[in-house]
Amino acid sequence: MLKFKNSKLKPKNLIIASTSTLFRESYLNYLLPEIKKLFTGCKTIVFVPYARPSGISHDDYTKKVKTVFETIGISVKGIHEFDYPIDAILNAEGIFIGGGNTFQLVSELYKFQIISAISNVVNRGIPYLGTSAGSNIVGQSMKTTNDMPVVYPPSFATLSILPFNLNCHYLDPDPSSKHNGETRETRIKEFHIYNSEPVLGLREGSWIEVKDNSFVLKGNLPARLFRKNQEAIELPAQTDLLQAMDLNQ
Repeated sequence: MLKFKNSKLKPKNLIIASTSTLFRESYLNYLLPEIKKLFTGCKTIVFVPYARPSGISHDDYTKKVKTVFETIGISVKGIHEFDYPIDAILNAEGIFIGGGNTFQLVSELYKFQIISAISNVVNRGIPYLGTSAGSNIVGQSMKTTNDMPVVYPPSFATLSILPFNLNCHYLDPDPSSKHNGETRETRIKEFHIYNSEPVLGLREGSWIEVKDNSFVLKGNLPARLFRKNQEAIELPAQTDLLQAMDLNQ
């Protein structure tokens, strides 16, 4: 049975970003004002480096995050630094899961048996920041990630906090390109042959702000919405995503 530090329910509070770093900008720079608001009142957060990019250790990845969060007066501790990862999650003031490989991330979350704990504390109002792979896992499944299956997780099921799936780093087809392979749109349509969840193509520099049951597209760019047996549509920034997808409960 999960034992929460604070069992009182609070509204959900998340930022789900397509990427951590914009072209020619420093790590998390474009999101920093939003991150500061998200973690208001938090003295420390738990960082989950399990999706770590190739060639970087958990310690080095965590150090990179610490350097940024120090500028807004928040300390960071990597989950790998705890003896019991599940206790780290259950007692966290806030959680950040960064980018890398989604298959690797999900495999580790199942290995340490913390995927349900994360879902529970976030649904109880613990602030959560996700970027890239850390955003992919907030949807119904990880099936719409762009990453290569470098490891085989026990399940593709993820946190299921969003009632739809994400395709982070969404790229539009380039008519001038000589590449004749599958586009992101093609792959998402393939997903809908076997699955029914809506998929939101989230472009670089865009994020979703979740406040309880409000899911709003933020940033300066539209997002592309794919639904089974329907034409894809563009959703402008500030769109209420649940309303656009007809998913209001």
